[in-house]
Amino acid sequence: MEPYVVLVVDDDQEIRDAIEIYLKNEGVAVLKAKDGAEALDMVNQHTIHLIILDVMMPGLDGIAVTYKIREKKNIPILILSAKSEEVDKILGLHVGADDYVTKPFNPMELVARVKSLLRRYVNLGSYEGMRKAIDLNGLGLDKAAKEVTVHGEPVKLTPIEYKIVELLMTNAGRVFSINEIYERVWNEQGYNAENTVAVHIRKIREKIEIDPKNPRYLKVVWGIGYKMEK
Repeated sequence: MEPYVVLVVDDDQEIRDAIEIYLKNEGVAVLKAKDGAEALDMVNQHTIHLIILDVMMPGLDGIAVTYKIREKKNIPILILSAKSEEVDKILGLHVGADDYVTKPFNPMELVARVKSLLRRYVNLGSYEGMRKAIDLNGLGLDKAAKEVTVHGEPVKLTPIEYKIVELLMTNAGRVFSINEIYERVWNEQGYNAENTVAVHIRKIREKIEIDPKNPRYLKVVWGIGYKMEK
């Protein structure tokens, strides 16, 4: 089996090289880019399974690069941001990033998050016993194609958004707490998960609802969590 390929994008060469060492130790192939423009070129030229992307870069920053990638591809994106860049982390998730790690980061945490994303989005298998296709009054889920549709029209979701929709649609009518959504989708403990989950829920509603402020499908149950209406 060919190794997974991760693109590391950071204007700091020492950070690029350090991440490369840790990922190669896990059997992951690494491509490196020093800025956003070079990253976009590599995305168009190579098969890439995941992108580690710094927020603060000269020229095209990580937010702009994420937005451009999401126009065409659903490659999982993990953004790197400094502790002082809380707004950038939320904005990164809003435009389509799947997860973030704060600088300075623990290399083992970064590797664990990369491996988790790769497991979910590169080697995705259907859950045992779950139906392959679901329809909820016009909202469709095709698990074999990993596709969501609204009245037959495909909806372009990021990998994380898809996993949230899949979880809720497969268990339509059941209420999931924010922490439970985070733990089931991100596969880790849901500490301080509220903002992260809320951003993804808002983006999903913008894509599947006619009126996101009065959702037909993805409902909030105040004080408890979210559910997909049957």
